[in-house]
Amino acid sequence: MNTITIANRQIGPNHTPFIIAEMSGNHNQSLDRALAIVDAAAEAGAHAIKLQTYTADTMTMKGAHTIDDEQSLWHGQELHDLYKLAYTPWEWHKPLFERAKEHGMIAFSSPFDASSVDFLETLDVPVYKVASFENTDIPLLKKVAQTQKPVIMSTGVASLAQIDEAVHVLKENGCKELILLKCTSTYPATPENTNIRTIPHMEKIFDCPIGLSDHTMGIGASVASVALGACVIEKHFTLSRADGGVDSAFSLEPLELKSLVVESERAFLSLGKVQLNVQKAEKNSLLFKRSIYVSKDLNIGDVLAEDNVKVIRPGLGLEPKYYELILGKKVSKVIKAGTPLEWEHITENKE
Repeated sequence: MNTITIANRQIGPNHTPFIIAEMSGNHNQSLDRALAIVDAAAEAGAHAIKLQTYTADTMTMKGAHTIDDEQSLWHGQELHDLYKLAYTPWEWHKPLFERAKEHGMIAFSSPFDASSVDFLETLDVPVYKVASFENTDIPLLKKVAQTQKPVIMSTGVASLAQIDEAVHVLKENGCKELILLKCTSTYPATPENTNIRTIPHMEKIFDCPIGLSDHTMGIGASVASVALGACVIEKHFTLSRADGGVDSAFSLEPLELKSLVVESERAFLSLGKVQLNVQKAEKNSLLFKRSIYVSKDLNIGDVLAEDNVKVIRPGLGLEPKYYELILGKKVSKVIKAGTPLEWEHITENKE
């Protein structure tokens, strides 16, 4: 099984899921709020906090496009203005990373151009994230791979051929440790278009750990993905959706993130192994299986019948499978009602 190590944390099929809290633009242009998001993510048990490293000018240019999709959370906004609102000032990265380190959390980011990578290298990030919309940006993929750091890449809005090409570019340029995230790049995503059955298929194709970048509401899809082999779960995170923010509508709040951490680990632990016999942990519960009991006082020579024996709990008597066999047989001794029936009580066909 493939295992990736990031800052001494092992990630792979034999380890509990790695939970990433994505801050994105939910800081609402307040450093104090950004620091509070890091604190809250740590308190909830997230293993990592992720930023996005860009400026409006490295992402797009003024006048390039206005979002006209009426279904979009950002309908009517000009792209440059949106990214100007959402970006995380680069001078915030160091204090945010230091705060995460104080909590024992991994901190890293998604770079969106070469200058972002150069900047993040000065902060010695332990891993890079490639966002879905950048997974076909070959020059960026080469730049990220050449750092020789582990890479986590989302696979939204990409065909299998494009994902394959991206993987080859990363590996050919120095990336030795790679994690791919199943991702549906709609905001929010619906459970119906999340398609987590793709996860084991991706693992077979690319022979690397697979996770889920989950844009659905709640934690159901994320927890379910663990049962299909997801080793990493990435969710957008905010202090409160009511506070607003560019990604707040599909972000988890602190109690939800804590539930994700707890329930994803429970899901992982519940996978266990193929087990078709009575487990050691169940031995004491054998007592509560059903068995045959005498339900009326019996004397020597009385005949066992439906009105004087019953199948009840606990399992201290003969197994229920012998019920029809013992009907019509005579008893060899006096038996009080409430006694578990044993073979030694029966005069015929003793075993």
